[in-house]
Amino acid sequence: MTIVLVRHEVADYHAWKAVFDAALDLRHQHGEHSCRIFHHAGNVNDVILLCEWDNLEQARAFMTYDELKAQMSKAGVKGQPRIEFATEMYTVRRSAAD
Repeated sequence: MTIVLVRHEVADYHAWKAVFDAALDLRHQHGEHSCRIFHHAGNVNDVILLCEWDNLEQARAFMTYDELKAQMSKAGVKGQPRIEFATEMYTVRRSAAD
């Protein structure tokens, strides 16, 4: 499993979210399994995404996909996003017994 961390500023979170939601099938077709949305504390327009992908190759390919760039522009993304890729090495799961 590959994790992609994306951080970018948007002009308006609600407008951005509508475009993001409309691209669900596009992301899924390219290998995204899930995506969690966060924002920087105190600034809802500073968006942080934590997405799970099938593999690193698919994630990297999608992040350079022309359609993604067009969608980001349409969504009001400001400047270049910061994108980081990580491959899971180990997971610790806690239970109520811990």
